[in-house]
Amino acid sequence: MRLTQWTDYTLRVLMYCAACQEREQPVTISEVAEAHAISRSHLTKIVQQLAAEGLLDTTRGRGGGMRLMKPASEINLGAVVRMTETDFDMVECFNADMNQCRMSGRCRLQSVLGQATQAYLAVLDGLTVADLVAPSFAGGRAAKAAAQPLSWVPGLPVTG
Repeated sequence: MRLTQWTDYTLRVLMYCAACQEREQPVTISEVAEAHAISRSHLTKIVQQLAAEGLLDTTRGRGGGMRLMKPASEINLGAVVRMTETDFDMVECFNADMNQCRMSGRCRLQSVLGQATQAYLAVLDGLTVADLVAPSFAGGRAAKAAAQPLSWVPGLPVTG
């Protein structure tokens, strides 16, 4: 399974806002666009959808920007992916109206891929946006990497 660019950018916006939650000034679309080399106009559409879905609070004008409407720990990753992805049909037999496969009824591929899709979504359902930006407390190299500042977030205070 591959996520669409829309979902990828949606997750980036949410992660960026989560990483900047403690910052006094709100995050701007231009800031995210520059940090991730994404079209500003494309991000504007994504931000509008996130605001309509109740995930972002947006303010226009000078000093405006966006903030998460609820804590990152309450934004479920599986729900976001389901909101932004329009098609979970792994193969044509997932869609009865489009199915032209001559092996339907004698094939287990649909069942196996259906289980894989459910497992994929179950993993995402167990995660929040906060899990994507919070440091890991696991030992070893992962902990060292997690201790490093999120350099892709300008203005994020560096501690340690």
